[in-house]
Order: sequence, then C-alpha cells, then structure tokens
Amino acid sequence: MNPPRPRRFFRTLGRFVLMGFGYALCVPLLEWGFEDHVTLQHLVGDYFIALAYAFSIGGLLSTTLATVWQRSCPWNIAIRWPVRALAVAGGTAIGCLIAGLAPLAALGPRYDYWPAFLASFKIGLVLSAAAVTFAVNYERMRSRLQVSALELKNKELERQRALKLATDARLSSLESRMRPHFLFNTINSVSSLIPEDPKRAERMLTQMANLLRFSLDSSQTGLVPLEREMKIVEDYLDIERARFGDRLKYELSVEPHLDSACVPPLALQTLAENAVKYAVGARRQGAAIRIWAMAEAGSLVLEVCDDGPGFRAAELPSGHGLHNLQERLAVVFGEKARLEISSTPEGTSVRIEIPLVIAEPPAPRPASETRAGIALQA
Repeated sequence: MNPPRPRRFFRTLGRFVLMGFGYALCVPLLEWGFEDHVTLQHLVGDYFIALAYAFSIGGLLSTTLATVWQRSCPWNIAIRWPVRALAVAGGTAIGCLIAGLAPLAALGPRYDYWPAFLASFKIGLVLSAAAVTFAVNYERMRSRLQVSALELKNKELERQRALKLATDARLSSLESRMRPHFLFNTINSVSSLIPEDPKRAERMLTQMANLLRFSLDSSQTGLVPLEREMKIVEDYLDIERARFGDRLKYELSVEPHLDSACVPPLALQTLAENAVKYAVGARRQGAAIRIWAMAEAGSLVLEVCDDGPGFRAAELPSGHGLHNLQERLAVVFGEKARLEISSTPEGTSVRIEIPLVIAEPPAPRPASETRAGIALQA
C-alpha cells in the first residue's frame, strides 16, 4: 500500500534537503584538499555559499527535469539525450545565476559576479551531471526491482492457486474413490431386507437417501459439523444392523459442547464401516462398536473401538478406506492431523486427532424474511 501523500511529500523533501547539504559539502572539502593555508572560517563561508547554490540548482532540476525526462521518452535517441543534457545545463546555469545574487547583494561591487558565475557553473555542472546520473540509475534499478518483485508475487500467487487446485482435485479423487464402496455396501444391506420387512426397507431407503444427499453435499464443503456426521453414522449403523441383526451392537457418545465442531465429511462413517467389516462381519457372534468424540488440549479426538478379532494395519490393501481417510486428513490439516490404529486379537481402536474448530452458528434471519417465507410456503 502506498504511503499517504503528505508523508511522501515530507519524505521527498527530506531527501532533497539531505542531498543539498551533501553536495554543498563537496566544495569546502575540495578546497581543503587542494588549497594550502585555508582557514576554517573561509571553509564555513564557502559551505554556506555552496549550500545556496545546491538548493537553487537542485530545486530547479528537481521540479523541471522530471517533466522533461518523461516527455522526451518517445523521442528519437539522437534528440532525446541532447535535450536532456541541455535541460541539465540550463537548470544548472539558471540556478547559478539565481544563487549568485545573494553574495552580489551582500558584497556589492566588490563581488565579481560573472567570473564567479562561470566558476560556479563549471563546478555545478559536474555535480549536477553526477547527481542526475545517480538519480537515473537509482530509479531504473528501483523500477526493475519493483517489476521483479511484482513478477515474483504473481508467480507465487499462481503457485498457490495451482497448489490449491491440485489439492482440491486430490481431495475430490479420494472422496470419489470412497463413495462407491460406501454406496454398494448400503445397497446390499437394503436389498437383503426387502423380502422380509418392506416397511423397514422403505425406511432404510430414506436413510440411504439422506446418506447420499450428505455425501453429495459434502463435496461442496470441506468440513461439516460433528452433529451431522454423527447422525449419518447412526443412520449407516442402523442400515447395517438390518443385515447383521443382534450381531451388531453400537454406542455413540459425544460431549455436548462438541456438536458444532468441524470434521471432514464421512470420516467417522469410514471408521464405522471399517469396524463393521473387520469386527462384526468377521465372526459369527458379531461385535460391539463404541464411537465417541472428546476434546483434548485444543484438539478434537474421534475414536471408534470394537471387541472384534482385530486386523493388522500393514495388511490393509492399497486404496482402503482408512488409507484414503488418512490422505484426506493430510490434505485438509497437514501435519496437525493424526490417525492411529491399535489392533489386537481382543479388539481394535482407530483414533483420529484433528484441530478443534467450532463452527459459528448461522446468523438469524430477519423476521420479515421469515414471515415472507412462511407466506410463500402457504
């Protein structure tokens, strides 16, 4: 963001004053270096005279040369540089003429105006040429640095945009690989119930529709409230219990203040599906599944435990639901997320730890909009 105009004005004025004092100091330094028996009083007097010349010449060049420089840019090089050199020489000459009036007024006829003008013009022209050369090179380097900084910023923005697109594509790919597996298992559960209990199958179809709607809606949002995720898990387990009957027992436990905590969609459903496959479906007597959510040291912990026969995490095939979930967590939370699997012959525990983020409640709708919505529905 550019600084305010008054601040820029005083900053430019300060630079001009400092340069004036610096260039004026060149004259007494040259006299002290090349002349013998020069007194301090003489050097101080010459310094103040040189200071008048520096501000006079510098003021003219700083106000007129920039305009000449910009307007001559489109011109041919054979005309452009002679005009610029003439502007520098002209500004220096006029500045010397104006600055010489002060000692002329102070000393009167004793002051040799024109010889002093020629001497000051020679010195001033050299210093003006050096100052203009320095200023041109400085502005050129600064403009190049600004262009380079802008290009680097644009490249960084493009890199971040490409990284975000790649991340979104990777996340969508992982979710799409997970949904068909979830869908096929649910359809099998419903189809096995249709001949025995059509009403319950109808209710399960409604639950499956809710699951599919949630799955499709979740592709538009990165995170969902834990309360919605738990409702989906409950619907899924209810569908699976229609197939396994009393072999499937489950318990859900969530701390009340965590209902609005943000979680990746279908994360707990993936863990529940894994428990159903490796615990309930792996043995005749089935298994009990316990799912709970808790807060620990600023993190949200989601854990699914079962008392099934267990499995070895190293034996899970590539593309398994837990592998996909682990990659999704890495995409969304990076190193801040962990997925731990602890499996023994007495049971399995899968634990997810992610940053605890509480979603803000939606803003209440104005009463006028609410009444208008009720009238439209009526």
